[in-house]
Amino acid sequence: MSTYVAELPMILDRVVVRAAERVSPSVMRFELGGDRLADFGVDGPVLDQRIKLIFPNADGLLPSFAAADESWWTTWQRMPEAERGSIRTYTIRDVVGSGTDTRLVVDIVVHEPAPGEVPDGAGNAWALGARVGDELITICPRRGHAFGGIEWAPDGADRLLIVGDETAAPAIRGILRDLPAHARGAVFLETVTAADAYDDIVAPAGVSVTWLPRDGGGRGARLQPAVLDHLTGAGASGPLTVDADEVDPDLWETPVYSSSGEATGPATDTAVGAFPGLYAWIAGESRVVTGLRRALVGLGVDRRQVAFMGYWRDGVAMRS
Repeated sequence: MSTYVAELPMILDRVVVRAAERVSPSVMRFELGGDRLADFGVDGPVLDQRIKLIFPNADGLLPSFAAADESWWTTWQRMPEAERGSIRTYTIRDVVGSGTDTRLVVDIVVHEPAPGEVPDGAGNAWALGARVGDELITICPRRGHAFGGIEWAPDGADRLLIVGDETAAPAIRGILRDLPAHARGAVFLETVTAADAYDDIVAPAGVSVTWLPRDGGGRGARLQPAVLDHLTGAGASGPLTVDADEVDPDLWETPVYSSSGEATGPATDTAVGAFPGLYAWIAGESRVVTGLRRALVGLGVDRRQVAFMGYWRDGVAMRS
């Protein structure tokens, strides 16, 4: 099955679906395996490690990386769009097995199409029809090489705030799994329905976890007020209003990187701002995240204390 030849600084190879399960109304869970995953590894805990998946094209075919070298990205982009398939980013939920039996566990949020329509979105369409034995391509960390894709960096923070929607749930689960036992803070996690809440999420005793299902309500309608009330105790009354044209299409603001070009520092400094000791990690739909970013900055949270990440944007097909 392997198509990998060059010793690239990451794994770029086909993987096969070893297991597939609809674990909740909105989530499909996959175990992806392949011989090259024996080389998988990160420098430290997995936390919110992101990887990329390339899905088959409309004819069910995957591009070949048989002779891939470090120009693989440019080569892939030059392929006709109808041939190269679609690339999307996901967070690893778990790593199970070892050696050539290593498997990456990935949750994909799905939604059924309306009657008479076809599924939209590359990941959604693939996940709804995927079966054991199906193949796709992964780009993921290779042991001993820098890869990136982990944003969790609380440094010296003594109070944590973790916020996300259903697309961020695997990352949040990974962060909680790898937190030290003495960690303190709060998690606010929005899901599509109450049945989408993870039943195996484990947090340190000092970290509270609040699930906020939309159950047909608007995105952020419960999440944003809950987060602001947690910070201020002011009982914020409703969701934050952000116009579509105010959203950075590449929203990704961490202490050391800014998609908007803001000045960054060499490292997180949580001993600043109106909330000293706080570190916040916020990910999900870009408009909801933008509203929270604006509100927290308005409260005096320093940008060195927070990571704001637009994992996706409602109504816009993400390309990677």
